[in-house]
Amino acid sequence: MINTTAEKLFDQAHPSAQRNVGPIVDAISPLLPSSGLVLEIASGGGYHSAVLADANPNLTWQPTDPDPDAQVRLTQTVSDAALPNLNAPLELNAEAKEWPVDSVAAVLCCNMIHIAPWSAAQGLFAGAERVLADGGVLFLYGPFKVGGTHTAPSNESFQGWLQNQNPAWGVRDAEAVDDLGAQAGLSLEQRIDMPANNMLRVYRRIL
Repeated sequence: MINTTAEKLFDQAHPSAQRNVGPIVDAISPLLPSSGLVLEIASGGGYHSAVLADANPNLTWQPTDPDPDAQVRLTQTVSDAALPNLNAPLELNAEAKEWPVDSVAAVLCCNMIHIAPWSAAQGLFAGAERVLADGGVLFLYGPFKVGGTHTAPSNESFQGWLQNQNPAWGVRDAEAVDDLGAQAGLSLEQRIDMPANNMLRVYRRIL
């Protein structure tokens, strides 16, 4: 559901964020915990955090990004959204051994692990293991291969583009990502097919 905050920030958002935020809100909102802190990794311009915070006022949203330019955009988005449950951004690198939060109810990461080295995916799950409360949820959104095969020709073309940008980037194998989750005590609970050949993978932390 696109709400007033989404409409207010729409022109500032990246086109891909404009396209996918509605389906992401609709898919994630029913699966979120009833209260607590939601940590978003690699928030970029902060559009997802702002819209999700507006749609889920019972939760506190914490956007993060390691990039200084993204920090500037995030700060502006938080200011423009003016939501009481949307925190000022924090600097966070998924690969860091320590994150600037101690405990969260959920972690959200959209469109990050394919435009980063595999070590970023490893760091994401290791960090989620450290900070997620028992029963907490990790939401991971983006393109994936299944059984080593791309799910659409467009994703295969995207893989070529990614590899040209950086050989360490690429659309990840869903099974390899699920193995990272298992190693971190996070079991795959749901796989939701999303528009534009993306997926939402939902992992649950069970101690």
